[in-house]
Amino acid sequence: MATKRVAVIGAGIGGLVAALRLAHAGLDVTVLERAAGPGGKMRSVPVEGSRVEAGPTVFTMRWVFEEIFSQCGADLSDRLRLHPASILARHAWGDGERLDLFADHDASAEAIRAFAGAREEDGYRRFCARAAEVYGTLERPFIRGERPSPIDLGRRVGLSGLGGLLRIQPFTTLWSALGDYFRDPRLRQLFGRYATYCGSSPFEAPATLMLVAHVESEGVWHVEGGFSRLAAVIADLAEERGARFRYNSHVAGIAVENGRGIVGLDLADGERIPADLVVANADAAALGKGLFGARASRAVGAVPPGERSLSAVTLCAKARISGFPLVRHNVFFSRDYAAEFAELRAGRLPADPTVYVCAQDRADDDSALGAPERLLCLVNAPALGLERPLDPMEIARCETNLRRKLTQSGLTIEDSLGTVTTDPAGFERLFPATGGALYGRASHGWMASFKRPGARTALPGLYLAGGSVHPGPGVPMAAQSGRIAADSLLDDLGTTGRASIRQWQKTATSGGMSTP
Repeated sequence: MATKRVAVIGAGIGGLVAALRLAHAGLDVTVLERAAGPGGKMRSVPVEGSRVEAGPTVFTMRWVFEEIFSQCGADLSDRLRLHPASILARHAWGDGERLDLFADHDASAEAIRAFAGAREEDGYRRFCARAAEVYGTLERPFIRGERPSPIDLGRRVGLSGLGGLLRIQPFTTLWSALGDYFRDPRLRQLFGRYATYCGSSPFEAPATLMLVAHVESEGVWHVEGGFSRLAAVIADLAEERGARFRYNSHVAGIAVENGRGIVGLDLADGERIPADLVVANADAAALGKGLFGARASRAVGAVPPGERSLSAVTLCAKARISGFPLVRHNVFFSRDYAAEFAELRAGRLPADPTVYVCAQDRADDDSALGAPERLLCLVNAPALGLERPLDPMEIARCETNLRRKLTQSGLTIEDSLGTVTTDPAGFERLFPATGGALYGRASHGWMASFKRPGARTALPGLYLAGGSVHPGPGVPMAAQSGRIAADSLLDDLGTTGRASIRQWQKTATSGGMSTP
């Protein structure tokens, strides 16, 4: 039988992993990417002679990538330099209010005790135990598996696991659940922020997202070269296994013929790329909106604007700073979290935003560098994209509010040599039909996770990967989606000799999602 031709739309992490695994399985794989190189949201931008990482910055769930590389005959540590972080993040609430979380659990507990008292330390230890239980309940049946329905999930955990499924509080919001552990509003805010890792509000997201705390406690690494380097490494390995990459190639449609099914991809310049099978690593909203043709749009449901995840305004800068002792990951919190998310829900940029700052030339050393350094500053924004683009005055006001927030904690950006700003409209131009939403559908309500499409679609031969599909957003989860898409395709072909999702062995090491 002739080798099946597989076309992968998009060289984001889900598409890269799918291409790697399918090429390693011996299929004829071509990756079509609209941009000039691999990575998707794992991108960097040039600022005054340097490359500043403009996407994800927190590397967790290392085991996902170790398994992917190992299953394709390679070793992650041979190809990518990872440095363990001892400080997970530094958090601030104005001048003098500062709290570090550490890779060492006891060190974090002691820091919380010094910051907020013994009762909050006890709450933190109970919270971590519950977060570990949530993760343990969901890892095998949900994170590693194909998209389940609620009934399927109940079947997968079995009768013995149903109690654990109920204990993870799927019907309770994260914000409400945090009240069981923390009385200090600052700590509730700190751990509520984990909802934004999937572009959601802690006031609407389910309590199951507390698993992110466990994920980060299991290890955070600094990636030498950033996430754009990770994308390049996986693309190189996929090419070594036989995959072909065509960049600057805009896919305009999935070609489907009656009686034959999928026959290829049509490019915007009129060229047709023959293919028997397609893995679409585009946002599911782009397929649902018809950007890849009417037949493909019927295979994937559209995402209503009101159900989109958050977008962002990001500033990538090269600047000298003074005052606040930055580490790699820093969070400067708003004074009123409920008001901040109410403004986002109403479609406005918050007047008092929470600001994430990634100081990319630092690790755990908070000593002043003196020289200009690379910074990514981010605030959450509503995903209104080109429907209601922010005007220049709104962007300028956002930057003013951002700088004010940093100044309140003692951080001054003294000399900015250059800045690249991306707003929701800019993100929509990069990722069409999303409104600038960075995480697909928001994780609001207990059914949200089950609304994300799975790898298989209603169009035979079309498979989905990426952060907008199961198991969810964040680089490790999107990598898992590529893995699931590839294994689903191979299973449907009856291909043997490769590990399928049902054969994966549980790994003792756990990991996490990505920032913001």
